[in-house]
Amino acid sequence: MKKTIALLTGGTTGEWVVSVKSAATIAQNIDSDLYDVYKIMLNDKGWFYEPADSVKIEVDKNDFSLNIEGRKIKFDGVFIVIHGSPGEDGKLQGYFDMIGIPYTTCDALTSSITMNKGYTKAIVDGIDNLNVAKSVQIFKGGNYNVAQIKQDLKLPYFVKPNSGGSSIGMSKVKHADDLETALEKAFKEDTQILIEEFVSGREFSVGVFGAEGKINVLPATEVIPANEFFDFEAKYTPGATEEITPGRMNDEELKRVQQVVTDVYKKLNCRGVVRIDYFLEHETGKFYFIEINTIPGQTATSFIPQQVSAMGLSLKTFYTRLMKETLG
Repeated sequence: MKKTIALLTGGTTGEWVVSVKSAATIAQNIDSDLYDVYKIMLNDKGWFYEPADSVKIEVDKNDFSLNIEGRKIKFDGVFIVIHGSPGEDGKLQGYFDMIGIPYTTCDALTSSITMNKGYTKAIVDGIDNLNVAKSVQIFKGGNYNVAQIKQDLKLPYFVKPNSGGSSIGMSKVKHADDLETALEKAFKEDTQILIEEFVSGREFSVGVFGAEGKINVLPATEVIPANEFFDFEAKYTPGATEEITPGRMNDEELKRVQQVVTDVYKKLNCRGVVRIDYFLEHETGKFYFIEINTIPGQTATSFIPQQVSAMGLSLKTFYTRLMKETLG
């Protein structure tokens, strides 16, 4: 029996553009012998199925079903590919938990915690061989002391909106005098900010996924930005970064990274495929955690498809393994 799957794309943030491209890759590579796929768009105007040949059909949110020409279509599972809100922050996961439909991502709690960079770092801190950059978390309207922050942290530092997924509002501060301007920019994006000491290291991004009851680590991608850091422009402009998959790590580094990211996956109670970004510090080779992405991009040029290919898997096999594990 084929399963009926909703491929849920779009979203309510600027990242919806990437979500639509990710959904196109997934739709092209889902095994049509096993799954019937309905692509559903979620945006500010509503949740719709858009068949190629007719008008939009609105989703019934009471039970997440469609009514097509008098036929009610219910789903066996949902492949969520919405980057940012409400797909990556736990809102949709909570909704699907309540109506009893399985989905491909981490659960509501993990999704919501990992959108907060500061909280995530607090949870993973303490894992063997994992380091976190020294940082200060501040709140809009809170009683933080800028002079104290400048005293506590070594320059340069990164100033990041705490829950933005896409590097918007981020600054690298090289001179203490520029901190206030960077805070102003970040507070436009978020009410919480993370100010973090800069770690000088080689940057990597690695996919980790659960399948057949095991945690599997994909080959890592080494990211060499032409810009000073991997910002929104570098992320989505072709040629703005050099990407090497598999990244250059020696056997010891590779083994250590695989152990660390497996432990992160377990400790954050992840499921489905996630992407973990990290630095290997130049001087020491130490592993520094940057962040985790619970709905990583699946566009043709995204890291996960590159890594799946480097592992010698087809995307069709990869998505089937992922869906069998998460959707039953």
